Amino acid sequence: MLRPAALLFLSLVALAQEPVDAALNARLREEGLQKSQVMKLASELCDGFGPRLMPSPANDASARWMVSRFREWGLEARIERFDFGHPGWSNRWCSAHVLSPYQDPLTVEVVAWTPSTPGAVQGDAYALDLPEEPLPSELDALLASHKGRVRGRVVLVGPHRVIPPTFKPSPLRHETAALLERLNPLQEPQVRTMSRPRPKREGALEPRDISRRLDAFLVAEGCLVRVDDARLANGQIRAFNNRSYDVKQAVPTVVLRSEDFGRMWRLMAGGRPLALAFDIRNDLHPSLKDGQNVIGEWKGSEKPGEIIILGAHRDSWHTATGATDNGGNCAVMMEALRLLKAAGVTPKRTLRVVLFDGEELGLLGSQAYVKAHYGLPEAPLAKPEELVAMFNVDGGAGQIRGLSVFGPRSAGTVLFDLLQPWKDLGLVGAAWHRNRPAKPDFADITSFSHRGLPTIHPTQDGLEYFNYTWHTALDSYERLVPEDLMRNATVLASVAIHLANRPERLPRFEGAELPPIPVAK
Repeated sequence: MLRPAALLFLSLVALAQEPVDAALNARLREEGLQKSQVMKLASELCDGFGPRLMPSPANDASARWMVSRFREWGLEARIERFDFGHPGWSNRWCSAHVLSPYQDPLTVEVVAWTPSTPGAVQGDAYALDLPEEPLPSELDALLASHKGRVRGRVVLVGPHRVIPPTFKPSPLRHETAALLERLNPLQEPQVRTMSRPRPKREGALEPRDISRRLDAFLVAEGCLVRVDDARLANGQIRAFNNRSYDVKQAVPTVVLRSEDFGRMWRLMAGGRPLALAFDIRNDLHPSLKDGQNVIGEWKGSEKPGEIIILGAHRDSWHTATGATDNGGNCAVMMEALRLLKAAGVTPKRTLRVVLFDGEELGLLGSQAYVKAHYGLPEAPLAKPEELVAMFNVDGGAGQIRGLSVFGPRSAGTVLFDLLQPWKDLGLVGAAWHRNRPAKPDFADITSFSHRGLPTIHPTQDGLEYFNYTWHTALDSYERLVPEDLMRNATVLASVAIHLANRPERLPRFEGAELPPIPVAK
């Protein structure tokens, strides 16, 4: 007996009416699954250039490489710059060791836009335990109690929290039946609700304000090095940035893996002194102050003014080579255009790959792109570009199982039909929704949907992404699954070219149908 989800799936297949070019799909299958270059591209980007923090030298060099690749394939390519307003930063060298009461190298990552140490330095460790939600007066009083004690010392910022082991394995693949419940255009979409942070004490400082005040105290008091607890399991480290982007407003700062931090914290709590040594060498790059969105496009033969965007972000954090976030998906979008070139197809509408910069620092590249090409919601351009659809892949390197469109039900039906020839590769279906964000928030795609533009978001297998590689020092090429990236590039190439060549534009919200921007709460 068929389950209800399976019956729904069969009924949707029976209703499929969108014309599909079977011969073209066959050529894409052969090129994309048998002759793929996606892993070669991913290695060239992630291994060849490494971390791509905007606007570092590696980030700059990777942009030029992307442009050269597009041009090699006979595509137009360019860089669209936007002002970042701060000098680039990179870490050149970092060593950290415990000298006593034991000797051991430490696993750390440097926080971006913090200064170097003045050569190799040594100092005694000092524990500074911060409250979680202090009022400004409480934090001021706490820091005053440490005044005169941290000069020339290495400050470990606590408290340390033991991360308990987990024995629940993370599933590598979605259950198809579960996806069928929501990846179908006949089902009414659910309104997305963002999770809310837990209530704070009235008047309590935000974490970023706590860190800023602590940095100012440590600079004024002559602290040698600041050490933060990674607070992650299994050796994972996430190291972000000094939010002021001014190295004069922070001391040399590292994030230490939790296992090492915990050992030292417990020893200090038991009265054991520790001596530490650091050698941190960071560089500023004053000539690099721009973000760089890389554009590779294929002009449409009949309707070049109508654009289909294949988007991903090209920058990464500086702690790893940014493979799952988001170098692998840059390779997927580049490969999609290469596949179409190899398949000998001619797009009627323009296909444009946009590899955004500065996503990790606040969706900077996508917001700059939207402003330049469409204008802001409160100040739209008089003649904006005509966007048919914007695909964005930024959910790790897992296989795409379906697509979700910010658009009417009819748009979801079109996408559902175009995915049917790929069921054997595990593609499930498509859905539509009305969720327009109050502001650009979690990914580049929201810069577009906030503006009211048609966007298509893939549903992907999670693999290890959010619980292992996301923003950690473990985000490397080894975490990519070749089969998944090959399938993703092939399927996206097929859907994109069918949207480019269908007689009518993909349906979108028009006029009064467009959901209003919700009031931010």
